[in-house]
Amino acid sequence: MRIFVAGHRGMVGGAIARALEQRHDVELITRTRGELDLVDQAAVFDFMAAEQPDAVILAAAKVGGIMANDTYPADFIYENLTLQNNIIHAAHMADVGKLLFLGSSCIYPREADQPMREDSLLTGVLEPTNEPYAVAKIAGIKMCESYNRQYGRDYRSVMPTNLYGPGDNFHPENSHVIPGLIRRFHEAVQDGKPEVTLWGSGTPRREFLHVGDMADASLFVFDMGADQYASIVPERLSHVNVGTGEDISILEVAQMVAEVTGFDGQIVLDRTKPDGTMRKLMDVSKLNALGWSAKTGLRDGLAETYQWFLNHQDSFRAV
Repeated sequence: MRIFVAGHRGMVGGAIARALEQRHDVELITRTRGELDLVDQAAVFDFMAAEQPDAVILAAAKVGGIMANDTYPADFIYENLTLQNNIIHAAHMADVGKLLFLGSSCIYPREADQPMREDSLLTGVLEPTNEPYAVAKIAGIKMCESYNRQYGRDYRSVMPTNLYGPGDNFHPENSHVIPGLIRRFHEAVQDGKPEVTLWGSGTPRREFLHVGDMADASLFVFDMGADQYASIVPERLSHVNVGTGEDISILEVAQMVAEVTGFDGQIVLDRTKPDGTMRKLMDVSKLNALGWSAKTGLRDGLAETYQWFLNHQDSFRAV
């Protein structure tokens, strides 16, 4: 099977591409951003028509934490809507029958019942700090669903919880919470700083999934037979949650990162900064019932991610 992985240089796309490279029955197709601009509709259509892949895994996205989402909302909604529209429609026009779209847990309402089930989509107001990104991801789900309904495609969607791991973005301002904490605590240790400031109250609870587990779950869903996938997807929905089914407070994960990085100073809470959604826990009962569950414990995953950061820190020093 010839599979195009869009976003293979990203954290998740890279993990999926590495897993596919181990398969003898797969020919992996990739393009760097310099080789193919996914926001360029004509370029994407020409590429898809020329390559004629058997399947597409859409892991490309513009991503970031609370600050990045709040600072660049137009960039987040435009780039994500455009690239996923281009890829999904181009795949259809090239008669690609199978596609996997990677979304985000932020698609669910801010006040959704916990844990969040797939059918809570579009039942309430979104979290304002990442609403543009969430709207784009919801549109991606609905595109997959619509092409399935109108054209009989097999376009699936997986919605991961908060991801972390090797290959993450450790930018001091635009990163997600775990890589941001790893970098801040590491630099505090290096500089001998007595304290590290944590945004918000520290009380919001988050679920964290190692990127290796996400890649494994994505291919688990991708490989399912059509009847098996249909058995776990509610009518008129095309997505499945992926997570650990367990959450932890932001303060607790900060304390864990402090331990992993060797920081023994004080953690200061800046309550003037936003907390975001107070709790985001995924209902992963559908995948669990089929035999898939996350394997990487958070403490071990953080240690592995920190080691990866140490091995690649030269590339972060200029940022």
